[in-house]
Order: sequence, then C-alpha cells, then structure tokens
Amino acid sequence: MKKAGIIGYGRFGKILGDLLSKKYKVRVYDIQEIDNHEGVNICSLSEVLECILVFIAVPIRAFEEVVKEIATYKLYNTTIIDVCSVKVYPVEIMEKYLPEQVGIIGSHPHFGPDSYSPFRELKVTICPVRDVYKRSNDIKEIFESQSVHTIELTPDEHDRIAASSQGVTHFIGRVLNESGVRSTNMNTMGFNELLVVIEQTCNDSWDLFKDLQCFNPYTDDMIDNLVQTIE
Repeated sequence: MKKAGIIGYGRFGKILGDLLSKKYKVRVYDIQEIDNHEGVNICSLSEVLECILVFIAVPIRAFEEVVKEIATYKLYNTTIIDVCSVKVYPVEIMEKYLPEQVGIIGSHPHFGPDSYSPFRELKVTICPVRDVYKRSNDIKEIFESQSVHTIELTPDEHDRIAASSQGVTHFIGRVLNESGVRSTNMNTMGFNELLVVIEQTCNDSWDLFKDLQCFNPYTDDMIDNLVQTIE
C-alpha cells in the first residue's frame, strides 16, 4: 500500500487522516504531542517526508515556516499538497521555497470538522500548479472515492470566487454575532437558517477567520462592495 503523510494533526488533520486511510498507509507529524489514532502512524517529520504524497494541514499563518523547514530536507519523488482555505498565498510560498523536483498541488476542501459528513454534498478545489509526477488524478481519486466532488481551478480563480462565497459567509456570520443577533421566540425559517450560519462560522477559531480575511487578495474588494451597498 502506498504511503501518504500529514503535517499538522488538528481538527481538520484528523478528517484528512480518515479520508486517506481508506487507500493509503498514513504517517502523521505534529509539533504538539498527539495520541495515536486508528489508521494513522505518528512519525517524525523526516519519516512523513518519505511519503510520495504529503499534505500540509497547519494554520495559514504558520504555513511559510513549515514549508521553509520542509525545504531543508532531501525530497525525492515527493508531491506536497496544501489544504489552506486560500490558494494564491500558499502556492506562492511553495513555489518560492520548494525545489523544482518537488511536485506542488494546491487544494481547498470546502468542508471542515463541523460540516464534514458522508451524507452531505461536499466539494474540494484542486490546483495542479506544478504536478511534476502527474498525481493530481490521485488526489482527485482520494476525495471522489469518498463522494467529494472535485473542482479544478487556478489559485487566482479560486481566491476571487472564494472571497464572494466562503469569505463573505464568514464575514457576515462574525458581524451578525458581534452585533448581538440571537435566537428569539418568534424565529422565522429564514432567521433560523441565518442562526445556523452564525453558529457554523463562529465555531471556527478567530485565528481562522482572520487568516481567511487577511490572506485572500480579494477580501478588501468584497468588504468594500458590502459597505458601499449598505450605504
């Protein structure tokens, strides 16, 4: 069985481990001490980097430092895949630091720990920016075999679309929460759906929200358009 690695074993890293374990032997590395989970092996960073597929599942703000560290190792026949919620920034970082013989594929699973379910219609964006070992189809197969629909875009296309979909959802959810919107005894169905948006977006960390807004180059345009429309 082929080996796949995960760097970063937080809430989403565990979901990724579950997806990968169906078809790969999974090696996991995290700077924090982590417990063993069924289907994955806790390893050193060097052992994880021996895998042909290595997913980086760390917060966006920590991404550059992780890639810089990876670049100090001798990488052979390796494809690095990020799972950040923005794409231009991590792809630029990987292209900047990783040597030319290392494959680079951007990905953004459009689900998280609170929305992941085999009974929902889930999607993932794939950006095969430097697929030197022709493994983008393998990445697609990992997700599609679990009924996750794949979409192929450039990093710039992804961020432009995401700013007006995921970005605006998180922005509105946080704004409504901070403004004191709460459930009442006369909720309508539409209002209940709005409360679900607030709950889902605010259940993610404040750091994730900041990263989504700060690392997407199209966020400022999205916010400016909202403000102008409100005025």
